[in-house]
Amino acid sequence: MLIPQASTSAESIDSAFYGILAIEVVLLILVTAAMLFFVVKYRREKKAAPGNIEGSTLLEITWTIIPTLLVLVMFFIGWMSFTKVRSVPQEVMLVEVLARQWSWLFFYDNGKQSDVLRVPINKPVKLLLTSQDVIHCFYVPAFRIKEDCVPHMETYLSFTASQPGTYDIFCTEYCGLGHSGMVSKVVALEEKDFAAWYAAVPAAEKTKGEKILTEKGCLGCHSLDGTAKIGPTFKGIYGARETVVTKGMERNITADEEYLRRSIVAPKADIVKGYPDIMPVMPVAPEELEAIIEYLETVK
Repeated sequence: MLIPQASTSAESIDSAFYGILAIEVVLLILVTAAMLFFVVKYRREKKAAPGNIEGSTLLEITWTIIPTLLVLVMFFIGWMSFTKVRSVPQEVMLVEVLARQWSWLFFYDNGKQSDVLRVPINKPVKLLLTSQDVIHCFYVPAFRIKEDCVPHMETYLSFTASQPGTYDIFCTEYCGLGHSGMVSKVVALEEKDFAAWYAAVPAAEKTKGEKILTEKGCLGCHSLDGTAKIGPTFKGIYGARETVVTKGMERNITADEEYLRRSIVAPKADIVKGYPDIMPVMPVAPEELEAIIEYLETVK
């Protein structure tokens, strides 16, 4: 199945790709044909007498000029597409993108936050990209855009969605064990639908605890519905019996409030058996910690 061309720059990028590919295919055919011709013409059975080749100035000029022209043509094709992607219009909507192991978070100018990128169609969008931990890479195949997210550094991407729909976001820089699960969506909306979402007051669809878990990136590693991820699911975790590894020794515990609190502030104290020891210390305020514990008690 072909990936749709869902941004205004996608067609020019595809044209550049196929143009360069066509040049490479022609060169491959010519080089292969020449190789086969000489293999047959000068095969051992012909007993061709070797000669002293002095060289050809015309031939050397030819095989210098033609490859140089081909390289310049391919450079020009790529440069035109590159400048189209990197040029940012004056009237543009800014969205900040935070990458972290292993999820995405998007911040809008009006204070909205989301783990899904919503944008209007036919309006330029500039993404300001950064990372909370390691190098990630933001990639939307349908828009033909990709850029690294680097800790302590801001990079950017610019695009204009051209048709409504929902499109995949991937991380294409290996960033740890949960790399393959670091996915999200771009939802391209008609301008009126986006304006309604953008202006709407957030409903109380999420409790404070769930909102904190989303903002901190916890749901990139832990599911709420029992789905297996890089970390244990939160579904039914409160009160469950768990086998953990503490200082190299296995023991059975009950996931009570004390255990949940310790797992957040000191995640290396008790490692759930069967899961890797990769959870970082979560920067949470005391009130946030209590909200998370209260929420986890309700996830059944």
